[in-house]
Amino acid sequence: MITNALGNCVTGQRCTTEDIQALQQQMTVDDQCCRAFGIIDAETLVAAINQRWSLLQQIYPQLQQVCCEDLGWDEVPLDTAWTLWIPLAMQLSQSQKALGRPFVQGVLGGQGTGKTTLGLVLSIILHHLGQTVCSISIDDIYKTYADRCVLQKNDPRLIWRGPPGTHDVALGLEVLRGVKYADASTAVKVPRFDKSAWNGAGDRTDPETIMGATIVWFEGWFVGARPVDSALFDLAPEPIVTESDRTFARDTNERLKEYLPLWDELDELIVLYPTDYRLSQQWRREAEQKMKALGRDGMSDDEINKFVTYFWRSLHPDLFIKPLLKNANYVDLVVEIDRNHCPCAIYAPIALP
Repeated sequence: MITNALGNCVTGQRCTTEDIQALQQQMTVDDQCCRAFGIIDAETLVAAINQRWSLLQQIYPQLQQVCCEDLGWDEVPLDTAWTLWIPLAMQLSQSQKALGRPFVQGVLGGQGTGKTTLGLVLSIILHHLGQTVCSISIDDIYKTYADRCVLQKNDPRLIWRGPPGTHDVALGLEVLRGVKYADASTAVKVPRFDKSAWNGAGDRTDPETIMGATIVWFEGWFVGARPVDSALFDLAPEPIVTESDRTFARDTNERLKEYLPLWDELDELIVLYPTDYRLSQQWRREAEQKMKALGRDGMSDDEINKFVTYFWRSLHPDLFIKPLLKNANYVDLVVEIDRNHCPCAIYAPIALP
């Protein structure tokens, strides 16, 4: 079985014929995942197995450290490392080298989908492959606290930061373009955001100076989302139920157009999609409970419900994210996430004729 084969791999053993056969049998069951990473026949399958085996052996000690010490997990999830982390890192590295400049990887994922964790793990593997990763969250380009106060005064519906309209798109363009076209010796200032400032309202903090980044990991809950036909809001899903809800959703949809130049700076887009978008509410509740268990302040269940539904009203997943899963014009890879935060399907959207 694949677990036994990977156990042999991480204990430093040579890849045997039996290991290759076990991995072949398991991997060919998921043709979509194979094709997403360029495996199209028996020859490319064997080559991929040998490449992944070698890389996993080399970086396993670092993966152990980041998974067990930094993330607090009991062990390295070998199946996920084999099917997602390693092939994705290899693919990113190859794409960057072919491009010949810093590669901007967009990542769309909501609460609990693991976009930050994936970025952390990939940075370890990519470093081993000779790449330097710069991680930027869409949170880092929020408007300043003062500007958001003015924004909220003009539009009281924007009760929390996060939806389209609360970011400095011009700053985002400046940063992404600065990193994309900087040479290895040019310093670029990347904005950072302190969520704890102003009693949790958040504000910009000192920027980080980076140099020599070859891959940019640009992630956020609606990175790459596109405006939709406003007629869709006439029969929108819950919690868009009242006329004021529909007006807010339409206005947010209109604001999303301002972000399209930012999405144009992405070289590729990955979507991390929960099998049920409502899992984000459950995951947020679990995260808040963990914070309370550590003696920190956390939201009540009622506050969580209001918080999550606020974002669903602004950009509902069924309207803005689900259609992207089949759109090869905008999305390069989809990773579906189950209720345990684990990848359960990996595929590339098929281009329509």
